[in-house]
Amino acid sequence: MNQNELKQAVAQAAIDHIVPQLKQESIVGVGTGSTANYFIDALAGIKHSFDSAVASSEATAERLKSHGISVLELNVVPHMSFYVDGADETNENLHLIKGGGGALTREKIVAAVAETFVCIADESKLVDVLGEFPLPVEVIPMARSYVARKLVGLGGEPEWRQDFVTDNGNLILDVYGLDIVDPKGLEQQINQLTGVVTNGLFAQRPADILFLGTTQGVKTLHR
Repeated sequence: MNQNELKQAVAQAAIDHIVPQLKQESIVGVGTGSTANYFIDALAGIKHSFDSAVASSEATAERLKSHGISVLELNVVPHMSFYVDGADETNENLHLIKGGGGALTREKIVAAVAETFVCIADESKLVDVLGEFPLPVEVIPMARSYVARKLVGLGGEPEWRQDFVTDNGNLILDVYGLDIVDPKGLEQQINQLTGVVTNGLFAQRPADILFLGTTQGVKTLHR
């Protein structure tokens, strides 16, 4: 199986997992990125099994709407059954690095609301220690240089993702060179820097279930 086939397989595994638990009034949160897009396309086949979706980015909202799936603003949603999204990296504790597509803040907000966070990824994303994939940090524009200096002090090598603006109107610093042995601690430490909106570590609120696409089939990991 190639990588796209693995992504399609884990997207279907997520559908198979949530379908028995969906109700007509259920709200499904949906992530951003290539793996999430496979989930959206599969979700279209069961769109009559739930009420609406919440999107973690403008791009995701448009793809959902193109399939005729109703999209709600998160502020009007009191309860969300599932949030399904991919990851740029994951460890066996289901701590994640996300934000390669720049939607990390909205992804983190939607994940915080969801009762169950389902992560879907191919086996190339599973690592022993997070950090080979650069850690995205969303920053207020005027704080970009200040935050970058602070990230250097933490041992990172930040690079400004030029010609990119988040859906929130902010900038992204991609931090290279980190061996993240304490994901929860580093997530909190970076988020406390003035000017940081959030960073791409999902360790304070990790995934609950990981469907991992492998050449031997889809494996299921639980937190």
